[in-house]
Amino acid sequence: MIEIRGFSPGAAAPDPFCDSYPHPIDLRQIKFFTIFGAKLRLPKEKSHAPFSPVCGRSLNTNGSFISHATAVAEVMRCLGVDAEGLSSTEVEARLRQYGRNRLPDAQHKGPLLRFAQQFDNVLIYALLVAAIITGVLGHWVDTSVIVGVVVINAIVGFIQEGKAESALAAIQSMLAPLASVKREGQRVRINAEMLVLGDLVLLESGDRVPADLRLIELRNLQIDESALTGESVPVAKTPENVAPTAEIGDRKCLAYCGTVVTYGQGLGVVIATGEQTEIGRIGRMLREVEELSTPLLRKIAVFGRWLAVATFVVALLTVLFGHFLRGHSWEEMFLVAVGLAVAAIPEGLPALMTITLAIGVQRMAKRNTIVRRLPAVESLGSVTVICTDKTGTLTKNEMTVQRVITTEGVYEVGGSGYAPHGDFSYEGEPVTPLETPLLFDVARAGLLCNDAVLRKSGDHWELQGDPTEGALLTLSHKVGVDPHRHGTERTDSIPFESQNRYMATLHRDESHHFIVVKGAPETILSMSDTQRGPEGDETLDHAYWTAHIEACGAMGMRVLAVALKPVERLKALHSDHMQGGYVLLGLYGIIDPPREEAIASVARCRAAGIRIKMITGDHALTARNIGLQLGIGDGCMALTGAELEALDDDALRQAVRDVDVFARASPEHKLRLVKALQANGEIVAMTGDGVNDAPALKRADVGVAMGRKGTDAARQASEIVLTDDNFKSITAAVEEGRTTFDNITKAILFTLPTNGGEAGVLIAALLGGMVMPITAVQILWVNMVTEITLGLSLAVEPAERDVMSRQPRDPRAPILSALLSWRVLFVSLLLIAGTLGLFMWEMTQHGDVAMSRTVAVNALVMGEIFYLWNSRYTYDSVLNRRGLFGNRFVLYAIGTLLVFQALFTYAPFMQKLFGTADIDAAQWLRIVGFGVALMLLVEIEKALLRHRHAHRGHKAKV
Repeated sequence: MIEIRGFSPGAAAPDPFCDSYPHPIDLRQIKFFTIFGAKLRLPKEKSHAPFSPVCGRSLNTNGSFISHATAVAEVMRCLGVDAEGLSSTEVEARLRQYGRNRLPDAQHKGPLLRFAQQFDNVLIYALLVAAIITGVLGHWVDTSVIVGVVVINAIVGFIQEGKAESALAAIQSMLAPLASVKREGQRVRINAEMLVLGDLVLLESGDRVPADLRLIELRNLQIDESALTGESVPVAKTPENVAPTAEIGDRKCLAYCGTVVTYGQGLGVVIATGEQTEIGRIGRMLREVEELSTPLLRKIAVFGRWLAVATFVVALLTVLFGHFLRGHSWEEMFLVAVGLAVAAIPEGLPALMTITLAIGVQRMAKRNTIVRRLPAVESLGSVTVICTDKTGTLTKNEMTVQRVITTEGVYEVGGSGYAPHGDFSYEGEPVTPLETPLLFDVARAGLLCNDAVLRKSGDHWELQGDPTEGALLTLSHKVGVDPHRHGTERTDSIPFESQNRYMATLHRDESHHFIVVKGAPETILSMSDTQRGPEGDETLDHAYWTAHIEACGAMGMRVLAVALKPVERLKALHSDHMQGGYVLLGLYGIIDPPREEAIASVARCRAAGIRIKMITGDHALTARNIGLQLGIGDGCMALTGAELEALDDDALRQAVRDVDVFARASPEHKLRLVKALQANGEIVAMTGDGVNDAPALKRADVGVAMGRKGTDAARQASEIVLTDDNFKSITAAVEEGRTTFDNITKAILFTLPTNGGEAGVLIAALLGGMVMPITAVQILWVNMVTEITLGLSLAVEPAERDVMSRQPRDPRAPILSALLSWRVLFVSLLLIAGTLGLFMWEMTQHGDVAMSRTVAVNALVMGEIFYLWNSRYTYDSVLNRRGLFGNRFVLYAIGTLLVFQALFTYAPFMQKLFGTADIDAAQWLRIVGFGVALMLLVEIEKALLRHRHAHRGHKAKV
């Protein structure tokens, strides 16, 4: 049995363990304890129960935690510090023991290794094989082009590498550079890296908290923790300890590293530094999070492996067949195998996909979406679930008065945010505020008892001060109250204090002196004796006001009350003046309301088969109400962080199927939710703006960060950044992502039949004992010119009309469905038949191999030209004006390719290089006729598929 012992404040080598617990414990019986859901194993050789700097928690005999659940005096004693602060000797000893207050540098891969890893891809291997083959053939121009594509792709990937390291560096930058501390009784300013456990830190408005602190003393201290907890308003702090089970956002006695003091002053003792802070813990999570490949890359990898194996097997079988059954030499069959490999490998497909994704990036940039990683374009179009933060994404992160309650009833206030635009209504009917005295009085009082400043900057309104007071300023502007205090002068004030829960201001005009007080409804009600009615002051109706307070609270609103008291001439306000005699003017119902465009965007996503999950650090009541207004959830069910912790992984997987609103969520909760959704087979997009969102952003299939109000850590952990912080832009990006995937599918659907047709012609000729209709060099020519002209035009295809009314693609489905695979086979057979048929016709008529091969090559290219029109729509017909002329780049590509083919056919240097010959008009007519026939046959196949699909849909409805 081992007792937990402490140390004296003057100890040279401090050991910050507590000795206050009455019962010794046997650490051999303790296997692990939980810190925010992460199980940490205690080494058996430890002889003390450690004070854990992580999140300021420490294990005591019953497994509870000390820093936020224990009185200040006990925390101070356990840390070995008194009111004078630490001595220099203690500081040096603790620096040696615990290290500096900084996050560990991320482990970076060397530049050579990072660059080499860019080539670790099946399609890149295929490209390199193609380069080797073309080099063996002596076609150095094509070799240079292929190698150039590979190197460019590697350079792009190399530049985009290191996203996690950048995110960790951004978290590192959140540590405060300087800190004011009290040491040996003196206040000194030091580098924040030199802070140690037990240091006394002084905080003032505007300071960034330099380490995790247990607050000791404070005056009106408010801290913006939105980057860490998602709380939409600054948190009023208190030195009083809270329950051991309190969530991060409810630990009012702690100040977290990286958060910002918005108001007041405070003194706290350091309970965690560096990696042991809350931000440091998130940094560890970020390093440990496994980054997933995108759905497209996973499917392309599978497709590439399948294609490589199939090409090798077919080439091997062809060589064996030709040598043993046809009697060809090994050297001759090797050349045939080389031609077959060149035909089968789509050399330009990776480059074509990269260009298509890059065009998607450009399109998204025009719709307020910056893409940091190319494959994320398609990934966003593949999502089945969007996990979104509430504050700043679905809402404006600007508090708004939505209700004003007077003795006459409830006035609804229109508009959102700090922009002073919005109408007023009473029982559904519009009202004019200036003609409604009670409404005017409430708005005027909110303006008078206010320290915030609201200014217009360009098209935006900017607030300096408390968000709640900003909402009251906006209300006064909407009502039409004179912003210059309406002819009054403020002579004194009592600032808001958490223990008083009110703010009071003293005013005078030409003939009167009066006090205005606003604050917590129960506090203001206790001060009030009467209420302002239409005919004058009347007896206070407690039941009336209590009912409205509860109704607003049920809607997730923050409620403030405001009252007024006429007084004799006063020079200063004292607490004695707040004891009673006030006239209650009314209540404000305040909330950060949903963006109007977000409501429509959520509905559009749901119509597209995408589920929306709202994950917020805010309170459950607020989350449910906002979710109901947005169409997320049912307004009744919301799981809190504490409830999530009670669920094992299997129960959580079921919960995420049924629940759409999650409140009071910590970084661990967000990460678990993303993993649970992915375990259910979902493709998940995660939005966020705070450092607490970074691990989940990195783990998600697509991380979407806020560009305006988001932290650097969130942006660096994400693939996509929204420049307007608006959920509407996510919906637009989903549309562009779906369009991009459609275009990639169309490009693959167009490219593969070309390769299939080329390979099929060679195999058919070998099986038939014929002369090769196309040489390997001619195949390379066809692949090169068709992919850089025809294939590229599909990259700029506009969105199809039903792109946002389809259900999301099945994440488990292959990149080409069975129907599309059939299309590839069908068109390949048509190309084989037409190319081989025309070659055999020309050989029969003229017996000229060069001329016959020239006809075969042009037939293959003409078939691709007409099939390009088919490829514009996967299932819909293109035999209309929009289908034939809706993409001008298709027409440009066809015109360019015809010029190339004319040079290929008639230019003397091209004839010498590729072995071609002149052909006449009759031969061209047969070539064009084949192309037209191919296009019509594919359109007939599409019509049959549409009829089959419609028939199945009708049977399903019946």
